[in-house]
Amino acid sequence: MSQKKYIAVDLGAESGRVMLGTVSTDNLILEEIHRFANGPLEQNNSLRWDFEKLFREIKTGIAQALVKAEIPVAGIAVDSWGVDFGLIDRNGMLIENPYHYRDSRTDGMLEKAFELMPKREIYQQTGIQFMQLNTAYQLLAMRQAKSPVLTKAHKLIFMADLVAYRLSGEIFAEYTLASTSQLMNMKTGRWARDIFKSFDLPSEIMPDLVQPGTVVGKLKNELAEELHCDPVPVIAAGSHDTTDAVAAVPARAEGENWAYLSCGTWSLMGVELDRALITDKIFQYQFTNEGGVQNTIRFLKNIMGLWFVQECKRQWEQEGTELSYAQITDRAQKAPPFTAYIDPNHNDFLSPGDMPTKINQYLTANNLPAINDKGQMIRVILESLALEYRKVVDLLENVTGKSIDVLHMVGGGIQNELLCQFTANALGRKVVAGPIEATATGNIIMQALATGQINSLVEARAIIRNSFDLKTYQPQDRNLWKSQYQKFRK
Repeated sequence: MSQKKYIAVDLGAESGRVMLGTVSTDNLILEEIHRFANGPLEQNNSLRWDFEKLFREIKTGIAQALVKAEIPVAGIAVDSWGVDFGLIDRNGMLIENPYHYRDSRTDGMLEKAFELMPKREIYQQTGIQFMQLNTAYQLLAMRQAKSPVLTKAHKLIFMADLVAYRLSGEIFAEYTLASTSQLMNMKTGRWARDIFKSFDLPSEIMPDLVQPGTVVGKLKNELAEELHCDPVPVIAAGSHDTTDAVAAVPARAEGENWAYLSCGTWSLMGVELDRALITDKIFQYQFTNEGGVQNTIRFLKNIMGLWFVQECKRQWEQEGTELSYAQITDRAQKAPPFTAYIDPNHNDFLSPGDMPTKINQYLTANNLPAINDKGQMIRVILESLALEYRKVVDLLENVTGKSIDVLHMVGGGIQNELLCQFTANALGRKVVAGPIEATATGNIIMQALATGQINSLVEARAIIRNSFDLKTYQPQDRNLWKSQYQKFRK
């Protein structure tokens, strides 16, 4: 296998990065070229993404990566969080800055949706966990508000694909990213026309779907000239960041029953299946069936993850206390264990704001003492997340009928080693952590599959196992964590 180089544009809700990946016969080398801050922009009493600023940073990173590569790159691909989108007009121009999924315009939209179409029927078609931030309810909010922007829209393009559109001029919806919208029929892999009709939404604005690992076009000539390169192939790897993170799970093809946890601002926890699983029990437990790579389904739960820690850190900085993540975690490790619990999926925690106050309001409402110590608050968060992960593993085993022997944790959140150890303790199972830059790794791997450099996901995962240091956590204090889990469930 000859060596090839690829550029991954990896966009997260807190930061973005441009990475250069070098793939050879049995190795993948990943280099961070450019990292930049990302986050919500307050505009017209709403939360938005500053798309033009984002694209400028992406171009800066691509330019630097092209110089660093020294040889022509074989592809560029973009991945991002799910559900959010931009609307372009008939001239191909972005009508307005895309909304942020935490914007309050979707408050009450779930209840409105169920008036228009029965909840069970929506789930039967989409197989997606009900969350007010889903694309379906963002569009419904626009329809309910009689938004003129929706009337002007020619096409809806999801975030990563919107960047790829700016790079290539090609309009498409990559399947795995589109599957997060709750606008797809996950059994047919097509847009769910009944939902568009029930919600009175314009189905004609939805682009044609493409599969992950598709070469969709080339860098536009004017951009190639600006960046001093040939028209590089633009690839739809897995446009959804979790898709790429799961593709980068270094699991073995045989002899290991495993689940994954993509750990970052959100925690995405689940298993790979070969088909969507939609039953009354799964509807009751609210699992999500999202598209995966190479004809797989990512069967998972969305859990609010290290968002709690990020928001606490941000609030304390505003109050004048500067703490690094390492310092925060060190304080948590020294704090007393199991003083309280929170429900990580409680709706009050979804929107930005004073997270320590929100947590204390939740605790007092549940007859638990408020927390004043910063380390104690972070410990309660991390313990509650680990116990929630145990709950989800139990549910996964229940609905799939398969035992889970090992959990693979990937993503930036695994740098919090205390959370990794707590997770092993809570699950009573081995946890394997790595790689950290899982989304970028999966992005690069999917490009290598698209160009024919790699032939299968099994081969790709073997390369990943050979390329990154993985850390194993064995469970500790099993009986203590088992008893605390029973309290947490109550």
